[in-house]
Amino acid sequence: MPTTTSQFLNGVPELLVLRLLRDKEMYGYELVEAIRAASNDNLSFAEGVIYPVLHSLERDGALSTRRQTVNGRSRVYYSVTPTGKDRFNDLLAHWQHLQSTIATIVKAPHHA
Repeated sequence: MPTTTSQFLNGVPELLVLRLLRDKEMYGYELVEAIRAASNDNLSFAEGVIYPVLHSLERDGALSTRRQTVNGRSRVYYSVTPTGKDRFNDLLAHWQHLQSTIATIVKAPHHA
């Protein structure tokens, strides 16, 4: 069952974008497809979700960009900066802590 954006997934696109861009630079739609492929089609974020994340990360200095023309189309390629690597590490630590906390609560016996 594919998961799309919802309040529960708030912050996930940013984490995934930073993680995937650590490996190689990509343009927006390429990231949309990379998230879908990396999650075996379990996560799907529209371009309308990913592009605002990219623009916000770029404004914050977490991403750098370069423009390249490919087959007559101009594409903006994004890559992670040192600030972006730090931000990814902080987000990852936060998500791991959150996952652990939720797992503890879900596994705990119910108390009335």
